[in-house]
Amino acid sequence: MVNVEDAVAAAFRAEWGQVVATLIRVTGDWDLAEECAQEAFASALERWARDGVPRKPGAWLTTTARNRAVDRLRRDAVGAAKLREAAALADVEDGPEPAEEIRDDRLRLIFTCCHPALVFEARVALTLRTLAGLTTAEIARAFVVPEATMAQRLVRAKKKVRNAGIPYRVPPAHLLPERTNAVLGVLYLLFNEGYAASAGADLVRRSLTDEAIRLARVLAGLMPDEPEVTGLLALLLLHDARRTARVGADGELVTLEHQDRGGWDAAEIAEGVALLESALRRGQPGPYQVQAAIAACHATAPTAEDTDWRQIASLYAELVKYVPSAIVELNRAVAVAMADGPAAGLVLVDRLAEGGELAGYHLLPATRADLLRRLDRRAEAADAYRAAIELAGTDAERRYLAGRLAEMSGQRPVDQGPRRSSVG
Repeated sequence: MVNVEDAVAAAFRAEWGQVVATLIRVTGDWDLAEECAQEAFASALERWARDGVPRKPGAWLTTTARNRAVDRLRRDAVGAAKLREAAALADVEDGPEPAEEIRDDRLRLIFTCCHPALVFEARVALTLRTLAGLTTAEIARAFVVPEATMAQRLVRAKKKVRNAGIPYRVPPAHLLPERTNAVLGVLYLLFNEGYAASAGADLVRRSLTDEAIRLARVLAGLMPDEPEVTGLLALLLLHDARRTARVGADGELVTLEHQDRGGWDAAEIAEGVALLESALRRGQPGPYQVQAAIAACHATAPTAEDTDWRQIASLYAELVKYVPSAIVELNRAVAVAMADGPAAGLVLVDRLAEGGELAGYHLLPATRADLLRRLDRRAEAADAYRAAIELAGTDAERRYLAGRLAEMSGQRPVDQGPRRSSVG
């Protein structure tokens, strides 16, 4: 017997972005599209339990959401224009499109969100909210900003799209370059949300990696001469190649150095390396190519001991030139610690802690804890592990950190129990 909740969760993973994107195209109203999509998924829980899961869940959800939108427009109509809009929506059918059009509402949505009229952070956040269905809290975590700040950004971005009359389409070829960086940022954060979830219990988020890779492939086909697009696709494939190895049989997080490299996807690694080499041959390096090069260093090392940490540290130093980010500096500190010893890395980590940019980011105290442990400064390491546990965003991360704390203290790991995050 089919579990209806599982079926709806699977449909959310596969269809949320398409349902919302289609509704935005036919209504032009972002809030209405999101609300009606949410109502359609809520209705599915009740209707599918009674009538069975439809053969085409996506079509059922899109039709239900569209009908809800018609009802809302008719109920809220205050004049002839609104009534005409509702009638047109009720009768709308997807007709033929010009051959040069990209027939993917999700890709249209990304490019609409990434219009240059919006600031970069708003472009990325708006797409993650509408395309991926991430909550405001989840997007805020990805940006390392307070949830209230992100909520304000989303409201302003939607208002800007509406007031500026930004068209819902993939732009013509001569306008693609000015949108590319924001689109790549969207796809990368989309992938990262799913990749982080792959080590936890959030099945809904795991499919985001597949969606990001699919859209990156579409974009690479649309812009075959843009090396950063190719670099991003290479980066996603190289990370995805070891997704299953990141989680043990018991569901616990497995760090890179302890992963079974025989479980990595050799075909994905080979494709990622080939794409990276193709991009680098163009002689136009950029941040995604540099990150892909770092990922390739890990993916092609036969064992953890064979990893060229000095080369990785050098690549992170190069990446900082493109992305002057405290998170990139933290990653460089880890590479320096592996190449030159934990004391050298700790100097860089403490400098970042003093700067305050990563306050609230659990990997800062987690990294510091690991370096202090390697220096046998156990009391300080224990305090840092406890701070990291309090800040960790997933149960898997909390269990891993609690295990390291208990291991260092010679005690059994303490069950942290489930901890819910706020939603918005």
